[in-house]
Amino acid sequence: MISKLEGILARYEKLNELISDPSVLADMETWKKYAKERSDIEETAQKYSEYKKIETDMKNAEKSLETETDKEMKDLLEEEYYDCKKKLAEAEDELKILLLPKDPDDDKNVIVEIRAGAGGEEAALFAGDLYRMYLRYAEKNRWKTEEIDINETELGGIKEVIFSINGKGAFGKLKYESGVHRVQRVPLTESQGRIQTSTVTVAVLPEAVDVEINIDEKDLKIDTYRSSGAGGQHVNKTESCIRMTHLPTGIVVTCQDERSQLKNREKAMKVMKSRLYDYYNSQARSEYDNARKSQIGTGDRSERIRTYNFPQGRITDHRIGYTVYNLPEFLTGDIDGMIEALKVADRAAKLASVSDSE
Repeated sequence: MISKLEGILARYEKLNELISDPSVLADMETWKKYAKERSDIEETAQKYSEYKKIETDMKNAEKSLETETDKEMKDLLEEEYYDCKKKLAEAEDELKILLLPKDPDDDKNVIVEIRAGAGGEEAALFAGDLYRMYLRYAEKNRWKTEEIDINETELGGIKEVIFSINGKGAFGKLKYESGVHRVQRVPLTESQGRIQTSTVTVAVLPEAVDVEINIDEKDLKIDTYRSSGAGGQHVNKTESCIRMTHLPTGIVVTCQDERSQLKNREKAMKVMKSRLYDYYNSQARSEYDNARKSQIGTGDRSERIRTYNFPQGRITDHRIGYTVYNLPEFLTGDIDGMIEALKVADRAAKLASVSDSE
């Protein structure tokens, strides 16, 4: 491990020189390539530099302990030694995680699908709450969002919405949001004050790029139809809506967000490519179906990754047993604490896996 880290640190230092070289600065494409490579290894290189400093401090404290005779000074050196030893072990664990192969999809844009599950109109209203939460989170990260398809209810809820989020690291953060989200609250239509439990399913897919997915036109069946809003009223009188079916897999995508048939087709194709990318990354169709179910389940009330309890102002993620009491702020996009806790748990699981294999 150390030899690999030494190589990364040496390359990082070399890249620092290269991106400041006038000849490289004159060639923007080469500069971008070096800058990206530097960015990719920067965290590992800096953590290893920190590791080396701690190791040096620990060895110096150990060496001084051998010759120190003053008891008070010896106690201080001993405290410093054990403090360094603890920090060194922590840094080593972090370096093991950083050396693990990174998820190649982490830096990608995402396609997010939100669907109302069990609970009728209340589930649709909460689906709208989650949609707005992710839009605000994206805004805080300065990511761009684009609505692809939406099916709203008469009371302002959302039966289903598909949208894209474009920004570096979007999938790396939002992939933990896939699953069944359960809400417990008193519906606005409930006169007896009884708490109702409803569910919403969320699926987060990495956006596929053209070089990864090549779709043969003959494998697609494309239907057009007129869009309709809540209550069945026609939004427009032209058949601008698209229903795209991939015949080999049976995957279906609809889009009616734009008045232009061409734009709806482009948006539908973006979603189709992402779903097919997810599909073909699985080893077999059965594994794909299981992966989708593990993400979004059936929408049944008994399945959940997270519970939003309004009477208590509580959000609990059941995968890691993490609870916070900031529900109003959470729904305005303040979800970084939850995502960071999930990332830490994920890293701990990976570290345990590495330790078991050694």
